[in-house]
Amino acid sequence: MKVKKGWLAIQVGLEEEDGGIQRFVIPISYLHHPLLQKLLDKAYEVYGYHGDGPLKLPCSVDDFLHIRWQIQKGANHQHHHKNHHQHLPSTLSFHSC
Repeated sequence: MKVKKGWLAIQVGLEEEDGGIQRFVIPISYLHHPLLQKLLDKAYEVYGYHGDGPLKLPCSVDDFLHIRWQIQKGANHQHHHKNHHQHLPSTLSFHSC
């Protein structure tokens, strides 16, 4: 399946969990978010830089969905308050990622 410009296909999931690995398409801008940066660092630790195929994130699907929700929530909050400089709370975490 072709991914439109400005978006990135990723694989998320753990082999041992129900549902296995799932494919998601996210905006490339998410790669700059601190939560996804931490997950990319973890992916490097697990898979290295030279993995075959699409970008794989070592995180459960449920945890990734939570992270994606936090990123979207922060983006919506910043969009509504664009005249004020906003920071995401430092309490965001990866749960079991």
